[in-house]
Amino acid sequence: MDRTMSPRTAEVLHAIVQAYIETGEPVASRIIARRRRDQISPATIRNIMADLADEGYLDQPHTSAGRVPTAKAFRHFAESLAAHRLLANELTRLRSDLNQLQTVDQRAERATSLLTELTRNVGIAAAIPTATLTLDQIELLALPDHRVLMVVVTRDGMVRNQLVQLDEPVSQDDLTSIRNYVNLHFAGWTLPAIRIEMERRLELESAAYDSLLRRLTILYSKGLLDIGLTPVVYLNGASNLVGLDLHLTKEKLRDLLHALEEKKRLIEILDQFLGAGGEQVQVRVGLREAHPALDEFALIGLTIELPGGLAARMAVLGPMRMNYPRVMSAVLHVGEALRTLHA
Repeated sequence: MDRTMSPRTAEVLHAIVQAYIETGEPVASRIIARRRRDQISPATIRNIMADLADEGYLDQPHTSAGRVPTAKAFRHFAESLAAHRLLANELTRLRSDLNQLQTVDQRAERATSLLTELTRNVGIAAAIPTATLTLDQIELLALPDHRVLMVVVTRDGMVRNQLVQLDEPVSQDDLTSIRNYVNLHFAGWTLPAIRIEMERRLELESAAYDSLLRRLTILYSKGLLDIGLTPVVYLNGASNLVGLDLHLTKEKLRDLLHALEEKKRLIEILDQFLGAGGEQVQVRVGLREAHPALDEFALIGLTIELPGGLAARMAVLGPMRMNYPRVMSAVLHVGEALRTLHA
C-alpha cells in the first residue's frame, strides 16, 4: 500500500472502488460526498479525485463522466483489507462437506466447487506433491494381454494409477510378492528416498531374490513409484465468465476460456502469483503477465502445507470488479477447512 497517501485520500479512493464494484458505472464526486459523514464538499472530493487520477489510480472514460478505478486502485483497496475472522459455524459446515471425501485430490476438486458457489467466480485448486511425498502402499494387479495396473497410495491419501504393457507375462502371485516386498521395506519412506534405495538394492541384492528383483526392475523401469511431482489441478465455474461485462471480444473470451482449460497454464498462474505468499491470503490484481485477456482480472488465493508431502493451492479468479471481502473470506474459510482436516 502507498504509505504516502493520506488517510482521507485513501478513504475517498476506497469509497470510489466500492461504489464501482457495486454499480459498474463511473463514480462521480457527488456520489462519494453523499456516502461520507464528514460533510466534505464535492469540490474537495473532485480535487482529491483529480490528484488520484494524476497518480494513476483513476481513469476518466469520458470528459463529463465520473471516474473509474484502475488496477492500481483495486490493488490499493485489496491490500487495505484484512481477511475476515474465521466463523466457527462456517468452518464446521465446510469441514463436514470436505470430510465426506477420502483423498486430497477429491477434496481439492470439491474445494473449487465450494469457492465457485461462495463467490460466483472461478474456483481453482491444485494438489502439489513435494519432495517429502510419503509412500503408504502399492497394489499390483495382473490384467489380460501382459498388462499390469500399478496403484500407488501415499500417506496423504493421494492415489495414482498407471497401466503398463509388459513384454512377457507376470503372474498375480509374482506381483503379490513384489507388492509385499515394496510395502514391507518402503512404507513410510519418501518417494525420492525410495528411488535411491531401490536402485541401490537392485544392484546389490543376493541371488535368492533374482527372480523377484528382475520383475521388480521391469516394473520400476515402467514407472512404478515414479508418479512424479506433477500437480493435479482443478477448475470450476469458467462459465461464469460468459455472463460478465469483461469488455472482451468473442475471440478474446474464447482464447481466455481455452487458456483456462490448459492445466499447465493454470499451474503457472498459481505458481507465479501465489508461489511466495506462504499461508497468508494473497491478492493479485491485473494478470496480463499470465495471459493478455486477464489484464482486468484479479486472483485471490493461498497456499496450504499439508502433512504427508503435499501442498494445496486454491484461488478465486474473477474480474477486478469483484467483492474482495467476500472472496477473501471464502478463500480463507475453505483453505482453513482443508488444512484442519489434515492437521
